[in-house]
Amino acid sequence: MILRSVTGNVIPFAVASAVCLLAGQTRAGGKIDPAYVKSLAVPGKTVLVIEYYDPAGKVVDRKGFASPDGFRAVSPVDIEINPKTSLHLYGLEACNGEMVNRKEGFAGTCADFARQQLEVMLREAKVLFCRAFLTEREAPLQDATCFGYYNYPGSLDTVDNLEEQLVSLGALRLAKKPDGTVMRPDLAEAEKTGRGGLGMWADPRVYGQ
Repeated sequence: MILRSVTGNVIPFAVASAVCLLAGQTRAGGKIDPAYVKSLAVPGKTVLVIEYYDPAGKVVDRKGFASPDGFRAVSPVDIEINPKTSLHLYGLEACNGEMVNRKEGFAGTCADFARQQLEVMLREAKVLFCRAFLTEREAPLQDATCFGYYNYPGSLDTVDNLEEQLVSLGALRLAKKPDGTVMRPDLAEAEKTGRGGLGMWADPRVYGQ
């Protein structure tokens, strides 16, 4: 894989070839190898790597980017890589309209609250490791699931799923299909945590939506 900066300049970088995959995996998600994700880190830059999977769960392509300024949230669920490509955290949504969370000192739109929480996760990450189906590879907005590597020497060294964290914090909730079932049943427990009064769920009006 060639790692490029967001300006298109090639950055020398060796990527480990070993990737932890789920046998028979049918979607771009599931367990990851934290050591592999951590190995992608580059001092002074935020690295973003996308792995593209076929329906059998095999990695068939990778793209890598690096930026000294990190990557930004352009919506509550969208991450801009460059002006031509963004990633969409599929199956999630912000609540509708306005919300108030007095404990967190927030009063404003649901969209602003969610975007701010996503911005924090993007800003603090040393590596953003994302997975998508191969069919998404050339799309300007690509459905993906993403993980972040966070390291604070002496206190924290972890790889977390962005969607799980955002839902657990009440920044986002599970979007539903037309038949009323949720699009991300794998995050049902995370939403249960959020519904304990975190984020949007601190505002009783959200439950009525």
